[in-house]
Amino acid sequence: MRTKKLSVIVLAGFLLIGTGRLGPGGRVYGHCDTMDGPVVKTARGALDKRDVTGVLKWVKPQSEAEVREAFKQTLAVRTLSTQARDLADRYFFETLVRLHRAGEGAPYTGLKPAGQVEPVIAASDKALETGSVESLTQEMVKLVRDGIHRRFAKAMETRKHADESVAVGREFVEAYVEFTHYVERLHTDALGQAGHNVESEATAEAAGHQH
Repeated sequence: MRTKKLSVIVLAGFLLIGTGRLGPGGRVYGHCDTMDGPVVKTARGALDKRDVTGVLKWVKPQSEAEVREAFKQTLAVRTLSTQARDLADRYFFETLVRLHRAGEGAPYTGLKPAGQVEPVIAASDKALETGSVESLTQEMVKLVRDGIHRRFAKAMETRKHADESVAVGREFVEAYVEFTHYVERLHTDALGQAGHNVESEATAEAAGHQH
């Protein structure tokens, strides 16, 4: 009994380290750090099968040894009791997601509850599950079109009165900057590769409009 309690206590300490809550954190985008995200889903399956192979794809090669060790520790502890299993599983999820985020150069602030996936990300997952991206494409095109039109309309309207006063002129400049920067970010994202640690205003707005 004493050994069981000690194992749970030790694992609780590992869990605090694994969450990254002992250090500063920033806002996290995406859904790989949620309890119903793809990383944790894969981890659950690996624990059920007692085979770590399936989760290794989520981390960089340099993190593989740490994942294997965490998996080994988790399997050993989770058989002690229901409480130990829940704590051990959480420890493994935290470790795996933390290392996955680190491999992307993204911040990690702990696992988020299920149900917090941004609608646009959920739609992306659905596209992969169904094998069709048409619905997602149509929705994104609509959001982008609306975003451009709204900023364009504001810039055009303030431009008409830009020379009437300095204050009004500044309103035009603000609208102009927002319009051009928005289009520039869209163009950059379209040509480049987005990452978890950088989120454009366009992407944030698209997610917000789907709520």
